Amino acid sequence: MNDETDKFSLKRDLGFFPALSTVMGLVIGGGVFFKISSVTQATGSASLTIFVWLLAGFITINAGLTIAELASALPVAGGIYKYIEYIYGKVPAFLLAWAQSVIYYPAGISALSIIFATQVMNLCNLPSTWQIPIAISLAVFLYLVNLLGAKVGGRIQSISLIAKLIPIVLIIVVGIFTPTSNNISLFPITSGSHPNFWSSMGGGLLATMFAFDGWMNVGNLAGEMKKPEKDLSKSIIVGLFFITLIYVLISFVFIKALPFDLIPGNQNTASEAAIRIFGNIGGKIVTIGILISVFGSVNGYTMTGSRVSYTLGADDEIVFAKHFAKLTKHTRVPAFAGLIQTIIAIAMIFMGSFDYLTDMLVFVMWIFSMMMFVGVFILRRSEPDLKRPYKINFYPIPPIIALIGGAYIIISTLLRQPGLAFMGIGITLLGLPVYYIHYLHKKRLSK
Repeated sequence: MNDETDKFSLKRDLGFFPALSTVMGLVIGGGVFFKISSVTQATGSASLTIFVWLLAGFITINAGLTIAELASALPVAGGIYKYIEYIYGKVPAFLLAWAQSVIYYPAGISALSIIFATQVMNLCNLPSTWQIPIAISLAVFLYLVNLLGAKVGGRIQSISLIAKLIPIVLIIVVGIFTPTSNNISLFPITSGSHPNFWSSMGGGLLATMFAFDGWMNVGNLAGEMKKPEKDLSKSIIVGLFFITLIYVLISFVFIKALPFDLIPGNQNTASEAAIRIFGNIGGKIVTIGILISVFGSVNGYTMTGSRVSYTLGADDEIVFAKHFAKLTKHTRVPAFAGLIQTIIAIAMIFMGSFDYLTDMLVFVMWIFSMMMFVGVFILRRSEPDLKRPYKINFYPIPPIIALIGGAYIIISTLLRQPGLAFMGIGITLLGLPVYYIHYLHKKRLSK
C-alpha cells in the first residue's frame, strides 16, 4: 500500500478555508432550488419538511466524516472506485463504476436538463411540448461544449458557482424579512394529512439527498490537505453544517412565500417564490440566475461523468475499451465515453421525471455508500496498522449513524417505490454479465 500511496500522492497545499469552500462548492447544486416540491409532497407538512432537511444534514455530516477516514488511509487516484476495489475487490468496484456510468451521471444530466427546460418554459411562457426538445438540446449542447476541452468546462463551472450563490443569498436574506400572511407551524412535527409518519419521513429524506449530492467526494480532499488530521473533519462539519443551514433557510422562505398547498409537486416553486418576494421583474432576474446555476450543474455532471467510463476503458475493464479510452486529438477529452453518456441521458429524458431520476440515482449510490461505511469497520479490524492521517473522532458512532441513515433510506425506498428500487438494482446488476463477458474475452486473448 505504501508504494501505491507514494505513486499517487497529491500535493498537500489545501488549508482549512480552501477545503471549506471546496466542500460547499461540491455539494450545492440545482437540488437546492427544486427538491422542495418533492420533499413537501412526501412529508405533507412544513414541520416535517424542515425536520427532514435537518436530519439529512446530520446523516450527511456523519457519512462525510466516515468516508474521510477511507480517503486519508487510501489517498489514491480514483476516489470511491478505488476504496471499493481495495476493500471488496474488482467486481464490486466495476459495478460501482458501471452504476455511475449508466445511472448516476446520465440520470443527473437528464433530471437537471428536465428542470432547466421546465424553468425556460415558465420564464418564456412556452407550452409543455417544448420540455423534451429543450432538455435534449441542453444535454447535446453541453456534450459538444465539453469537446472543446476541460478548460472550457471549468470556466462554465466557475461562472455557475457565482451564479448559484447570488440567487440563494438574495432569496434567503430578502425572503426572511418579507411579510407573509401564510401560517407556518414548525411544531409539533407531523406528516399533515399523510397517514404514515415514518413513510412520509423516509420519502422526504430520500428527496432531500439529491440536494446533498457530492458529499461522497469531500473525503477526496484528504490527500491534498496540509493537516488532514486537524482540518479535514472541521471542513466537513462546518461546510455541511452551513449547507444544511442554507437548505433549511431557503426551504423555510419558499414555505413562507407561497401557500403550502401550492408547493408539493410544483417544479416552479423557486421561480414563483422569487416573483412573490422580488416582484415580477426581480423574480425573473433571480430565475435567470437559477437557470445559470442549473446549466452549470448539468455541465458538472457532463464533464466529470465521462471520465468514469473513460477510466474503465483505459484500464481495459469494459467492452469496447479502446473506444472508451480514446481521447480527442487536440483537446484530449473522452469523446466516445461522453457520447454514450449523452445518449443514455437522452433516453432517460424520455423515460422519467426529475424526481424519479434523482430518487433512483440517490438510491443506487447509497447502496455503495453503505459498503464504504462497512469498509471502515473492515479495515479497522483487518489492517489496524494502516496509516490514517485522519481517524474518526468518537468512533464508532459516526459510521453507525451513517449506516442507520443509509439503511433507512434504502429500506423506505424499497417499501415506498419498489419499482424504482428494483429498476436501479437491476440496471446495476446488468454490469455483471458485461464484466464477465469482457473478462473471459481478455482471458482468451492472453492464451
